[in-house]
Amino acid sequence: MSTSTVELPLRLSTADFHRRVLALDPKVAVFDCDGTLWSGDAGSTFMRWTMQTGLISRERIDWLNERYELYRQGQVNELQICGEMVQVYEGLTVHTLRNAAAAFFSEYVERNIFAEMRELIEQLQDRGTDIWCVSSTNDWVIEEGVKRFNIPANRVLAACVAAQDGVATNKLLDVPTDEGKVASLKRVGIVSPDAVFGNSVHDAAMLAISREAFPVNPSPALIERSAKEAWRIYYPATVAPAQ
Repeated sequence: MSTSTVELPLRLSTADFHRRVLALDPKVAVFDCDGTLWSGDAGSTFMRWTMQTGLISRERIDWLNERYELYRQGQVNELQICGEMVQVYEGLTVHTLRNAAAAFFSEYVERNIFAEMRELIEQLQDRGTDIWCVSSTNDWVIEEGVKRFNIPANRVLAACVAAQDGVATNKLLDVPTDEGKVASLKRVGIVSPDAVFGNSVHDAAMLAISREAFPVNPSPALIERSAKEAWRIYYPATVAPAQ
């Protein structure tokens, strides 16, 4: 008895990827950030960096380590951990957090920016495309990172807490992940973006509402979803697996 296998989704070259996106002439394009605009997970890396540099207390480090281990075990979900990774900075000034994010991004993430994605965004901006970034990583890191793409903070939807008198509180304002990314976009009036780019299955709901979806550097779960949806996938050169 034969068994069926799921075919891998079509993989685009850089030239075909750029050509396909630009041919859409998108009025609105939406990008995930970690793994999509740059390699790696800036959210969890920033968390570890703030532990190592002493930005947060030993007590909070122990608590967050415990929560993160539960997340790895599947006992804490994606929405919970992404929110807690922002709430843990309660009591620190926004000025301190923005300075920390700037130092962190410059040293650990900037070199991992995908040149092909920066080039694409530049071309879209030249055409007048409205560019938005949606991420479950904290807004301090994401707003700092997308400066490298000339994307303003008012086009960022990221995990964030309220501030009072310039000090971060533990009141969550948004944690865009999974269906929450769609909800965050809807709140700013975006319900059918022309193009959406993401790397994770947590971007799948957002990819699904677009005129055309572009999985970039996709995770195994997103590769599987892409095959089912007939989404073409793309890998920047620095992370491209052998064909």
